[in-house]
Amino acid sequence: MLLDHLLNLYLREIATLERELELYPDDDTVWAELTGLPNTAGTLFLHLAGSLQHFFGAVYGETGYVRDREAEFSRRGVPRSELRRELAGARAGVQAAFTRLREEDLARVFPVRYADEPVSVQLTLLQFLSHLAFHLGQIDYHRRAVTGHRVSAGAVDPAHLRP
Repeated sequence: MLLDHLLNLYLREIATLERELELYPDDDTVWAELTGLPNTAGTLFLHLAGSLQHFFGAVYGETGYVRDREAEFSRRGVPRSELRRELAGARAGVQAAFTRLREEDLARVFPVRYADEPVSVQLTLLQFLSHLAFHLGQIDYHRRAVTGHRVSAGAVDPAHLRP
């Protein structure tokens, strides 16, 4: 049951990322740098898509994705069409992983060590969901700041939750 809820939340967040990307009026505003913000939305889109494709697609979904984390933070000017493809890859990676995960896996140690101590699959899935939501909020504020539009992407609309 928990896996179903987590998958639903991950897919909702990815759908919100896709809506956020569409609310930018053009490719350039996605990459607009703002004083005081360490990352542009483009950087965050690449980082989230890379992280999801790696930790979900490659680790559990066996998609063959190879992550280049450094490029997630160094590339600039990537067109929205490519960002869309990266987000689609993230969605596919998450779906591939969740088709293989079972409730009994939640208590196991996550197969990739990313912290000082081993972390359970359950805590890792919650941590990555929190990470996704954190950066999604940053993207939302970036978009509103660079476009001057207060339009919501509907990030936390409960209507997007399945029972």
